[in-house]
Amino acid sequence: MAKVQYYATGRRKTSIAKVWLVPGTGNITVNDKTLDEYFPIDTLKMIIKQPLVLTNTLDKFDVIAQTFGGGISGQAGALRHGIARALVKADQDLRPILKKAGFLTRDPRMKERRKYGLKKARKAPQFSKR
Repeated sequence: MAKVQYYATGRRKTSIAKVWLVPGTGNITVNDKTLDEYFPIDTLKMIIKQPLVLTNTLDKFDVIAQTFGGGISGQAGALRHGIARALVKADQDLRPILKKAGFLTRDPRMKERRKYGLKKARKAPQFSKR
């Protein structure tokens, strides 16, 4: 018998999260570690669980995710984005709720590239008239 699972990809800054939603009891596994092991900060755990809490599906799905790139904050945002997209694939009726909360929108903010002649993206060397 085929196992039902929903796959989605989430992105934020330079982080990418591959997310699989499997019917289960609410276990969240990130890079083969539990959520508490991988994300030690409580606010990041809260960010990740937001789509599940909003749609009352926290105890209905197990989340299996692979994240890479960026830092832990960007990975948490990418994971939230991926979970929200996978929930929409699981149940199309959840789309308006998640859309209104802004969880389906990809956050486009990224680090600006460094330009030649400057020290950083916008910081110029000190100016001296003579």
